[in-house]
Amino acid sequence: MTKEEGGHNKLGRRIVETVVGNFIRFPSCFLTEFERQPNSPGIMAVDKEELVQRAKLAEQAERYDDMAAAMKSVTETGVELSNEERNLLSVAYKNVVGARRSSWRVISSIEQKTEGSERKQQMAREYREKVETELREICYEVLNLLDKFLIPKASNAESKVFYLKMKGDYYRYLAEVATGENRNTVVEDSQKAYQEAFEISKNKMAPTHPIRLGLALNFSVFYYEILNSPEKACQLAKQAFDEAIAELDTLNEDSYKDSTLIMQLLRDNLTLWTSDTQNDGEEATEGGDN
Repeated sequence: MTKEEGGHNKLGRRIVETVVGNFIRFPSCFLTEFERQPNSPGIMAVDKEELVQRAKLAEQAERYDDMAAAMKSVTETGVELSNEERNLLSVAYKNVVGARRSSWRVISSIEQKTEGSERKQQMAREYREKVETELREICYEVLNLLDKFLIPKASNAESKVFYLKMKGDYYRYLAEVATGENRNTVVEDSQKAYQEAFEISKNKMAPTHPIRLGLALNFSVFYYEILNSPEKACQLAKQAFDEAIAELDTLNEDSYKDSTLIMQLLRDNLTLWTSDTQNDGEEATEGGDN
């Protein structure tokens, strides 16, 4: 099955649904007079530090809705996120939306296989629509954070590419469940974000950089699964893999593990897609003879 950044296959995501909690502020008696002032940097710093710690605890407990809520609040402070905070935000929402994507696939499969009972088909359809609503709400929540806070505050190429890739991803998730004109719109928005990130990454980042590789991986998945363009998907993935291999000796020790993992995922997808394309060709030829 096609793999995306993070190494999850299409049906292998962990399903987690939890209740979003409120974060706890320090009692006012523990704050200095300066920190008590509304909107002061002092109280913002206290809140942000506590929210980040809450997100880390939620991640360890696998309560990803709580984790996302905490990192949403961190983002809404309007301060540019650190690399650690950026990754916490990404992991949180990846798991929250991943649960709905996985559920949607399972329910859609059940809906298609349900025969002979209109009531059962109706129940499956209504449940799928419920999951779709949740998925769309999550995606638009992330896209709002990206457009309002994260992309405008991105001060370097790495952050810009990271957030534009994220924007492409969440429009792609919307495209997976969209139909008609709405699907055309979100597909176009996804491709636009990916392409902008791709151009920046080519000019500003090394071919072995894990963010550039992750972008190539997910952009190629977009071409294969959303645009049904296996040739373009393979070309993009192969180019990214070959360029990274050529500069493997310059790979930063800190990012070696991440980069080589994504390179392996690129190669896995290339193997799968090449095999699928060949099989499709054989089936088409066989069908033409009948």
